Amino acid sequence: MKRKIFLLSLLLCATAGFSQSKLRKADRLFAEYAYVDAAKEYEKYLADAKEPGIETIKNAGDAYYYTGNTASALRWYSKLDGFTAGEMDDKYFNRYIQSLKAEGNHQKAYDLTKKRLDAKGDQAAITRLISQKKYLDSLNAAPPNYKLTNLAINTDKSDFGAAFYGNQVVYSSSKDTTKVGGKTYSWTDQPFLELFVADRNASDGSLFNDKKFISGEQTQYHNATVTFSPDNKMMFYSANVVKKNDRLNNAKEGTNNFEIIKGNLDGDKLTNVEKLPFNSKEYSVGHPALSSDGKWLYFVSDMPGGLGETDIYVAEVFGDGKVGTPQNLGPTINTTGKEMFPFVNDSILYFASDGHYGMGGLDVFESRRIKDFQFSEPKNLGAPVNSGRDDFSFIIDKEKKYGYLSSCRPGGRGDDDIYYFTRQEPPCSQWVSGKVTNAKYKMAINLADVKVLDKFGDVIASAKTKEDGTYKVEVPCGSKIKVEASKENHTKADKELDINKKNGEETKNVDFELNNYADLIKKEDNVEKVDINPIYFDYDKYAITEQAATELDKVVYVMKNFPAIVIKIESHTDSRGKDDYNLKLSQNRANATHDYIVARGIDASRIESVKGYGETRLRNKCKNGVKCTDAEHALNRRSDFIIVKK
Repeated sequence: MKRKIFLLSLLLCATAGFSQSKLRKADRLFAEYAYVDAAKEYEKYLADAKEPGIETIKNAGDAYYYTGNTASALRWYSKLDGFTAGEMDDKYFNRYIQSLKAEGNHQKAYDLTKKRLDAKGDQAAITRLISQKKYLDSLNAAPPNYKLTNLAINTDKSDFGAAFYGNQVVYSSSKDTTKVGGKTYSWTDQPFLELFVADRNASDGSLFNDKKFISGEQTQYHNATVTFSPDNKMMFYSANVVKKNDRLNNAKEGTNNFEIIKGNLDGDKLTNVEKLPFNSKEYSVGHPALSSDGKWLYFVSDMPGGLGETDIYVAEVFGDGKVGTPQNLGPTINTTGKEMFPFVNDSILYFASDGHYGMGGLDVFESRRIKDFQFSEPKNLGAPVNSGRDDFSFIIDKEKKYGYLSSCRPGGRGDDDIYYFTRQEPPCSQWVSGKVTNAKYKMAINLADVKVLDKFGDVIASAKTKEDGTYKVEVPCGSKIKVEASKENHTKADKELDINKKNGEETKNVDFELNNYADLIKKEDNVEKVDINPIYFDYDKYAITEQAATELDKVVYVMKNFPAIVIKIESHTDSRGKDDYNLKLSQNRANATHDYIVARGIDASRIESVKGYGETRLRNKCKNGVKCTDAEHALNRRSDFIIVKK
């Protein structure tokens, strides 16, 4: 029995020792950035490990994450989330979220992010998250403004980081398998990056006749992400930190970082080469981008004091080419995640980020410089610029019509690819809002129809009012429009507007008052009549007075708003004067009102009859020989506009 137990103990110890050997090998490869091989070794170890440590699970996830295998990374980050009971630090939580998005699980990624921010009580971050998600959802629901084309110059290796260089483009690539005696970069198992220059076909954006750029100046390690001064005489680019003998110059913990190199271009040679004063072997400085005027250098760094994994900084470039002290762009741009690959087009900063709300991996954002280095809330460029994978290194021409970006999305030629894009100006829209109420009672009118017509009379937008009478319609920017409000059995109203606001702005208080048909008529003698005040004519006259015109305009208003209405006109006098004279006078007055109404655009066919009755239809006792007051006689002097059809 003891012998069996001893043998079993030996076997257990041997198994544990073999398992630890696998872990040590995986950790060594991970420390050497050999992530492809490290991932394989971690899988071997974790297949049998009973109680793996949290650091091992982190490394397993990272080994896949760093090489773009987000499906496998998600498997280990999910386990990490379980091990830490949902308390991962910001860095790993962000990687978990990006892996979820890359694999198409956007709703879970959003829910987890909001839950985490709710737990922190970070209301500002919650507001930003909701706002950015709402904007991106609306952007992706609209027709895309960009059209992308994968370039034939791409290889199955990493190709990215295009930069305009006159009529050419300079980019980074790992395609040269002969570099450094065939050595590869252990992180990606590919050759080190080099800078290439290619001619650009202006008609379709394709790149051709590519060759190595400043080949005599590049290190034998990574050389990438370049920017040029406006006159193309000065350049900045990223490279591994190396010693004078072109050997890696590592940080204390053994990491090799990036730095920015500056120099003047003389043909294919780089002169006056120098390193920027804030470079350090202890942290990385890279991804340089000059402002349009060449006076400011934007770059990326993980230097101490930043807000996240990598932040975007800016430093002044003086007239002699010297570069000043870096300034962090602050929390509007930088997050706890990664902000990378800046590009500046006048006042607009484009950059890649996995910290702002996006579609997965790095997404391209734009932000406008408002004042000094204060920026507007970054906006995601949406699909197809962005995808569920890393999308970055976005550049665009001055007129914002074409450019290049890099992406490792599915369907490419392999790894990172360079895409050419064309851009159309997005449709600009604005809002018009207001309220529709009843003219007589000032009450809100529910379900009134609001239509917007363009200058050709075509309806370009419509809405129905809410219960409180309000409405809101979207209209094109810079439009001359007419807004009409109407409802069945009500009058219509319209207003002409010259919309000239910025995209998304609102023209408010475009209000309307409508009259209900019932508020414009009265019932007398079992018939409907247009409700107006008595029409007064000068004594013994039938010319239309100012007072009469005001009342007749009400008749015109009703007939224009209810085009099916047909009326008959009846005119009456009091009993004073001779009967025949009054009959003739009333007919003249009836004819005068008819002519006034027709002259205001009402078709004469809509007036069935025009008749003067003189004193034959008195409304009271005041006939010939009866003594009455002026007020009593006035009741008989009237003009009626009787509705015979509606």
